[in-house]
Amino acid sequence: MKHIASIGLAACLSLGVGASFLYAASPRVFFIEPQDGAVVISPFKVKFGLEGFALKPAGDATPDSGHHHLIIDGGPVPKDEIIPANEKSIHFGKAQTETQLTLPPGKHTLTLQFGNGGHLSYGPALSSTITVDVKP
Repeated sequence: MKHIASIGLAACLSLGVGASFLYAASPRVFFIEPQDGAVVISPFKVKFGLEGFALKPAGDATPDSGHHHLIIDGGPVPKDEIIPANEKSIHFGKAQTETQLTLPPGKHTLTLQFGNGGHLSYGPALSSTITVDVKP
């Protein structure tokens, strides 16, 4: 009888572990703040979220890892393209998860794009875009 109970317990445990992998979330990046459609006053805080990948500094070639890039008034960068670095595309190569952003009044889009250690984009699947309204 103890043997049957042990087999049953082992089966339940193995099913539980296996089932947890079935429900693992896909990797994603997201804005913690501000929320989409937020009305903000410059400068304002922008906080980045990440699930399913590791946050690493630029230059780190660990698989399934990288760092954030914030694209102002632009969209996602296609997969495997280098994410540009300019006044509209800010790199957070030290694996930062937040920044203070100063923008002129008006509506702006913010795209959070995740890239690998060499600044190659993981594409639209690992990006998130919101709109903010900056008030004077």
